[in-house]
Amino acid sequence: MPTRPPAAVSPDLPSPRTRAADAVRGRARVAVRSGRAAARALTGRAGALPGFVVVGAQRCGTTSLFDDLCRHPQVRRPTGKELQYFTLHHRRPLAWYRGHFPVTGAGEQTFEASPYYLFHPHAAERFAAALPRTRAVVLLRDPVERAVSHHLHSVRSGLERLPLEEALAAEPARMARAERLGVDSRAGHRLLRAGSYAARGRYGEQLARWVGALGPERVHVVRSEDLHADPAHHLAALQAFLGLDPVPLDHARRTRRRDDGGPDPLPAARRLLEGAFDADDAVLRRVTGWTSTW
Repeated sequence: MPTRPPAAVSPDLPSPRTRAADAVRGRARVAVRSGRAAARALTGRAGALPGFVVVGAQRCGTTSLFDDLCRHPQVRRPTGKELQYFTLHHRRPLAWYRGHFPVTGAGEQTFEASPYYLFHPHAAERFAAALPRTRAVVLLRDPVERAVSHHLHSVRSGLERLPLEEALAAEPARMARAERLGVDSRAGHRLLRAGSYAARGRYGEQLARWVGALGPERVHVVRSEDLHADPAHHLAALQAFLGLDPVPLDHARRTRRRDDGGPDPLPAARRLLEGAFDADDAVLRRVTGWTSTW
């Protein structure tokens, strides 16, 4: 009996098996968190909305910063790090989001960290409408190194099968396809999250959107490299911005997946990346007031 040839797989998206497994894990994670949120609501323990949110950027050290802030005695931990209310779950009621936070006492705050918020085109306006007094914290890393780390993360997660140079060449078409499909569709989210290696490093346009929505007084920006080089100084400045008492915090630098252990990208791919952010740098300097970037 003749065998059926394997189905062609689009390089734009992970394989059906990977997508199915990813969907199952995502649904399970949301179900667990939603169960916790519902239990809190039923027992009258749904907490206050967050006093601040770490909104990005991906692969810039947000997991380490989340852990740092959770150790502050005035900060209460949410049900999980990435709640994604203003992106993946924006159609859910605000009560669902609120149920993920604990009750806070006098002088206490709660928060979350979803690095997709900075990049998503509609997250800032949704955030501003739902949280009119909440502050945003932005962590930025050299965009070339961020893109390399992002690609390695996508490969290891089964979301990317192209080498970095080919993925960069495919990126404009992928981003255009996400727009056509709708940036809030399931496929649109998948494309925006997994394949936006250069686009996510154009921080200037993203920050301009957030500062425009919230105002500069509610947005705090710090370079990952600066935080790692002098954590005491930058964590103290962040605590002051957030209205927290100054407490020495040990900065435990880590990421969900290690960046080492893989081959360095081809020099051609790195050259493509190094030229990808020149135009955006002027916008970034204007928005932040920095005299130089990286």
